[in-house]
Amino acid sequence: MSQIPPITNLLAFETVARRRSFALAAAELHLTASAVSHQISKLEIQLGVRLLERSAHGVRLSTAGERYLARVGGALSAITSATEDLRHGVSNSLYVHSAPSIASLWLMPRLKEFTESHPSISMNLSAAHTPSDFALGQADIDIRYGIPQWPDLIVKPLFEERILPLASPKFIREHNIKQPAQLLDIALIQSNVNIVQWTDWFTKVANIKPPERFAVRFDRAQMSLDAATQGLGVALESEVLASNLIKKGLLKPLFKPELCVKVKAHFAVYPPKHEKRESVKAFLDWVHSEASKSLLT
Repeated sequence: MSQIPPITNLLAFETVARRRSFALAAAELHLTASAVSHQISKLEIQLGVRLLERSAHGVRLSTAGERYLARVGGALSAITSATEDLRHGVSNSLYVHSAPSIASLWLMPRLKEFTESHPSISMNLSAAHTPSDFALGQADIDIRYGIPQWPDLIVKPLFEERILPLASPKFIREHNIKQPAQLLDIALIQSNVNIVQWTDWFTKVANIKPPERFAVRFDRAQMSLDAATQGLGVALESEVLASNLIKKGLLKPLFKPELCVKVKAHFAVYPPKHEKRESVKAFLDWVHSEASKSLLT
């Protein structure tokens, strides 16, 4: 087995990377800034790569540092959680990792029901664009977004979603939007990470040549939906993720439901061996039950 760097060095690196400051990291770790810098230097020497770029303007991650943080950050979090559970006598923990937008827009509004119906399970939820690494023990279940290409894992779709144009009722009234062609002259909100893009909707659904530019761009669905509720333009997003905003009257579909792209893009993912855990089975039963309520009608 390759030599694993000392945990103190890894913690120093993760804290500096997260705080973007040696001084703030030192205060959090109860060390001097010099000691933190020394620990990271030792880590860089052992790994043979530069993890941090230091300058008069502060500190930032190198390309190698970004990649390394994505892997070890979750592992350190898992170690911390496991230690806290052991320290407080928690024996029935569940670690769920999720893509950010579905975590905040779909999972969080429903999570109270799960915790109330399963009081013996200690729930731990984390969210990031980067999938969890099951080999490092970062999660029991991962709710992922994208095209399923995850060999050796059980992959189960949660629901089918309608991806369609959404805007605030006020924005729709002000622009008197009636037909898809009108969107060519209206501010469109681009969500860069979505597997369904405006070009797909215009060509596949509206049969119109798509525009070449967009008013604003975001890297997650929640920000695109927030922008739409604030009247920045029209977002092309999931009706499922936007369901609470639609129910509150903050967003409204522009056209009939048929003018949409249907996709299965959110999946519950986990190693086969995790399926035997009681907390995992309980969560999977619950999440699939909740997902069935979101199926298209």
